[in-house]
Amino acid sequence: MNSHTVIDSPYGPLTLVADADGALCGLYMAGQRHRPPEESFGPRTSGLRCFARAEEQLSAYFAGELTRFSLEPALHGTPFQRRVWEQLTRIPYGGTLTYGELADALGSPRASRAVGLANGRNPVGIIVPCHRVIGADGGLTGYGGGLDRKRRLLDFERGAALF
Repeated sequence: MNSHTVIDSPYGPLTLVADADGALCGLYMAGQRHRPPEESFGPRTSGLRCFARAEEQLSAYFAGELTRFSLEPALHGTPFQRRVWEQLTRIPYGGTLTYGELADALGSPRASRAVGLANGRNPVGIIVPCHRVIGADGGLTGYGGGLDRKRRLLDFERGAALF
């Protein structure tokens, strides 16, 4: 059975979800597209090590002190989705890739649409930085947390003072 907790962030409340093994398997923003139903999060709890580590690293990230997460979330998805999510962790802090470049990096240059779908289903946003993927023209496209949050996250990582 899953369990969850809710923490505050500069981008609104974040729901952290742990799987039955006590591994972080979800990080969801309020109003996020593709957010699972609340009942799937299990009971609200505190004291899980994965929650403490996630909260500590997210706090450091939001303070501008952490540019790469060392958490190892349990990513539940298809093999292709997991490959996409793993590739997302390789996009450098403050950098971006297009969906096509991400597909190329996966060795599937014609799979940009499938990459976009997998990106949108990322269960651990921010930690697995799906906000760093942009459209072919350099514009902001699709983000489960909303384009405003995506813009704010990218600006934050690029050093813009937003808070």
